[in-house]
Amino acid sequence: MLYYAILPVMTLMGAVASFFLKKAAPSGGLVALMENVYFYLGGGLYFLAAVLNIIVLRHLDYSIVLPLTSITYVWTMVIAYFALHEKITLKKIAGVILIFVGAAVIAV
Repeated sequence: MLYYAILPVMTLMGAVASFFLKKAAPSGGLVALMENVYFYLGGGLYFLAAVLNIIVLRHLDYSIVLPLTSITYVWTMVIAYFALHEKITLKKIAGVILIFVGAAVIAV
């Protein structure tokens, strides 16, 4: 049960990592990117999420873990809405519902 609890944390870390890398993107050239703290925050969170993924994969079936990582898309939409002020459309809501239904079917 613990490993199922780690999955949402892992997916949230991946979504936040992507957010930080987006914040690092407009930095300019490679040197500016290497000096951008968001680049390291995003990379560090991706690394930690990958470590959690490895731990979870040791204890749960691959055919369960990989589909459940799609929850990352849900976190991404929420972060995009609150932090980047992106609009949530009906298509996005339908997609999130389908992700939840699919994840629930796989998990059961």
